[in-house]
Amino acid sequence: MMTHTVAPDRTGTAIVFPGMGPSAFAEVGKFLLLDPYARERLAQADEALGHSVFDRFRDSEEDYSVHSQIVFLVNSMALADRAVAELGLSPTVITGPSFGQKAAAAWSGALPFADVVRLTAELARCEEEFFATSHPDVVTHSFVRTPQERLAEILADFDARGAWYDFSGRLDEAFHMVSVREQDLDEFKARISAAGGYSMYSMRPPVHAASFSALRRKAEEEVFTRYELADPALPVVSDHDGSVVRTAAELRSMMLDTFDRPINWPSVVETLTGLDVGTVCVTGPDNLFHRLDLTRSLFTVRTVGLPKKRERQRPRRRTAS
Repeated sequence: MMTHTVAPDRTGTAIVFPGMGPSAFAEVGKFLLLDPYARERLAQADEALGHSVFDRFRDSEEDYSVHSQIVFLVNSMALADRAVAELGLSPTVITGPSFGQKAAAAWSGALPFADVVRLTAELARCEEEFFATSHPDVVTHSFVRTPQERLAEILADFDARGAWYDFSGRLDEAFHMVSVREQDLDEFKARISAAGGYSMYSMRPPVHAASFSALRRKAEEEVFTRYELADPALPVVSDHDGSVVRTAAELRSMMLDTFDRPINWPSVVETLTGLDVGTVCVTGPDNLFHRLDLTRSLFTVRTVGLPKKRERQRPRRRTAS
């Protein structure tokens, strides 16, 4: 665990389930086998799907394969379990940017964990089918140190040339996500560099863009119709506009919004401060949200993530409660 403290006066605590990053077997396989919280969640996932998630994850070669996604969900939930059992985490509100929405739905009680596992697997296949024929050449590119006015200039030039793009998110001041065609990516990165920015990574399949409204409809018709959500036990803050989600219908809309609405982390931060949140606990394999300047400047940040390789030890057994 790591803590960054700014000692705000606000007394509430938010649990933040992070968006997904790559989960390589070499990095997390040992954790899945040895950590008691991960083993328990993994067994639940195995039962939900009727096969060994560990075995299929081990054989997967793609960063965002179905079973890579299941493992990220398992680890996020397991680390939240640890935060409650060993660190006394008692959240007053939940948020889950991007993929973190799925763990937020489970943790809030809106869907049983087994259902969220199945939902995650079905949505992964739904997206794979969609992007096999629609927008197959599009990636979502993330970059930093690019002020809004400089980005506007770059995109205005794309408009003038008739080059396709779509906005996929804003994570921090001068930290953006834009979806572009792969044929335009090198030029886009060069323009970012010329503007003083720094390119981070490109995601395939792409995410969170208005152009993917057909994917939203496909997910709603083919997947979500099979699941009945309940009202969340704790308020959930939407990662698209910072609205406070308190009903099953609102949560369902939020989870569908992820397909065709960009992330807006600053709006989440604004809402959390308005809800008297002073501490955010990021529980999951996060390499991003706990490091954002906006997060660190306004909250005491606690992280419960995967142990570093040099720190990994045989975990203590949990005692029965």
